[in-house]
Amino acid sequence: MAHSAAPSGLVAVHVAVQNPAEFPEPHPDAAPYAQELWEATQKYEGIDWDRAGAEPRWLGTDTGTCAAAVNPSNYYRQGSDEFARFLAGAASRGETALIIATMGDATAEPRYSVFGGDTARVHFPGLMGQIVGKRLGTGSEIALAPGLAPVDQDLALRIRNSSSDGPWWVMQARPVMMEGSSGSTVHHPEGQLSPILVDSLGEPVVARWTTSDGKQIWYFLPDGVNWNTVVGWLVQRALPAHVPAALRRVRSPHSVNPDLETTAESSARLALEDLERHYAAEKARLEAELEQAKETAEPVRSGLLFGTGSELVDTVAVVLRAAGFDVTDLDEELGTKSADLLAVLDDQARLIEVKSEGGPAKEALVADLERHLATWPSLRPERPVTHGALVVNHQHKLDPAQRTREVYGRPEFLAALQHPVIPATSLFEWWRTENWAAVRTAVLGEQHHGTDLIEPTPAKSGAPAPPRRGFWSRLGRSAGPTHS
Repeated sequence: MAHSAAPSGLVAVHVAVQNPAEFPEPHPDAAPYAQELWEATQKYEGIDWDRAGAEPRWLGTDTGTCAAAVNPSNYYRQGSDEFARFLAGAASRGETALIIATMGDATAEPRYSVFGGDTARVHFPGLMGQIVGKRLGTGSEIALAPGLAPVDQDLALRIRNSSSDGPWWVMQARPVMMEGSSGSTVHHPEGQLSPILVDSLGEPVVARWTTSDGKQIWYFLPDGVNWNTVVGWLVQRALPAHVPAALRRVRSPHSVNPDLETTAESSARLALEDLERHYAAEKARLEAELEQAKETAEPVRSGLLFGTGSELVDTVAVVLRAAGFDVTDLDEELGTKSADLLAVLDDQARLIEVKSEGGPAKEALVADLERHLATWPSLRPERPVTHGALVVNHQHKLDPAQRTREVYGRPEFLAALQHPVIPATSLFEWWRTENWAAVRTAVLGEQHHGTDLIEPTPAKSGAPAPPRRGFWSRLGRSAGPTHS
């Protein structure tokens, strides 16, 4: 009596190429087609299938019992029979057909023309639609799509961590037009394309396609991914989520059957799943919080370090208000007749002149402030102001770390200054660390209520101390008012 082979623990996966181990490299004089076939097999060379818990089923082997397919083909004698048998096997068992397809060719040079960018495409069976990808340029910023299911989030992290340099293709579902004797027929893909990794515009570069009937799930990845990473994810995460019966049939160690678990196993597994859900939710919350903080901080950071004109003036006003000053935009009220801002704190008023210089600051900038102080009584006699401060974003064309600490360096000129000259870089450092006492002291030109100019003071009672400082701390440590 014949006995069937015992389950191996390895799940069968259809891969639509010849076995790399049995496909020698063609002679240099061989036809280009032979070279292309060999190059296709090499993409899967070096995969540790056993370690991942999988068994590859190459072209020419039976695929009816396969749990998933990798880059299946619709073309005759190039894998169409194997693909059809894979789909039929999944349907006969009432299982989802899980398919991984790659977009483009990572080894090819980008091709651009007057008709558009470098594109690639993957056809669905029967030419019932396609996914088209347009290649992105180098240096593209890639991020996780929001609200991912755990299995998709795991794939996103694995690919981003192992293939962050790309290349990437932006993907879209497109119809296919067929010409026949009765005219043109348009086949629209039926299903939903869900982003997993997206570019800076939110367009998918890794995505999942689920057919309308739910019988097929496709994962579209960019060519050039680390296949050991992908196969490991397929067995450990994708199959348990989408085709768990396939793992149970072969008694895979990655199979999870709650009905057969001990109490200890169930408890540990449920705790782990709960931890993963909590981690995903908390990570999403913190990422959103970080993004919001960046969106809030960037205009001030950019304005103080690289701004000129009204952008710089507006940003200085934001920082002064955060430090407790009542700030009036004098440009709006008086035009160019006076300084840029009027800052008032505890009945102490200061005219604030704001300037920027691409290189070293001219000493004549101080004369502008003194001129505005001299003309102020004729503009607002009811509000005496006898002191001011000059804020200068000097050397703004240089990286901040390359700029001089002080706006001016000539000792004789510094000794003659009557009003504070504040580098925008120092104002940035105090704003960044919420050292409002330093801002107040710098603007008022004296120790204000005994506050310490050097050590940051948290904005709120009980707030944690700011992080340890680097270059900016050294810059700001003695960058108070540069006057005698």
